[in-house]
Amino acid sequence: VSSAASDVYKRQVSTQSTWGLFIPERKMPKNYVNCHKTWNAPKRPYERERLSQELKYVGLYGLKNKKEVWRVQYMLAKIRKAARELLILPENDPRRLFEGEALVNRMMRLGVLKEEEKRLDYVLGLTVPQFLERRLATKVFKARTAKSPHEARVMIYQRHIRVGKQNVNIPSFMVRVENENQVELASESSLTGAKNGRTKKLKLKGKTKAEQKKEEVPEGDQEQIGINTFQYLSLIHISEPTRPERISYAVFCLKKKKN
Repeated sequence: VSSAASDVYKRQVSTQSTWGLFIPERKMPKNYVNCHKTWNAPKRPYERERLSQELKYVGLYGLKNKKEVWRVQYMLAKIRKAARELLILPENDPRRLFEGEALVNRMMRLGVLKEEEKRLDYVLGLTVPQFLERRLATKVFKARTAKSPHEARVMIYQRHIRVGKQNVNIPSFMVRVENENQVELASESSLTGAKNGRTKKLKLKGKTKAEQKKEEVPEGDQEQIGINTFQYLSLIHISEPTRPERISYAVFCLKKKKN
């Protein structure tokens, strides 16, 4: 018996169940979804100190929920892990020199490390508030464009804020040092007075319609229509007519007068 045939027989025997039935081998379909974890839930969900600290972050920086705090903590844990692995290596190791410099430069571009803190030791000392301070929502509030961090979050969602020439609608966008002075109101925003917003357009349309109705019906005719309405309703034995009935009869009289 050839080796290929023996391999097939072994595979068939391994796929047999305890009852002796033959179960054909199935190939699993390929999964092309490129997704990964972005946050880690706490192992102890009811710690008093941690709950109060997370609630403080949510209120102070205008976060949507505590998952945003957990996302920053997860990112910070990965950065610290990379720094610890590099610090274990010798100082002259090429991997430590190359990857360590890249990691430190990245933290400096984000603005969480200063020029005098250009070492891997300072990466281990990074905290969650340092990253939350670099969020776009925090920068908008600190620039006094919004009255509160929560208002800043809503303004970013509604595309009133841009960074440089790009409109940004993500409150958790990390602002780099080079773009820190380019956070401003978008040119197309209704807050700049360039154009009317959605609600203002609707209000203006409503005002014009009301003004048109007043212009179409003179004041004397409006009074006469009201008197005719009451007389008509009293004829059909309604002593106190309701407002919808009066309006419907007034519309009927207007249409009849136009015709």
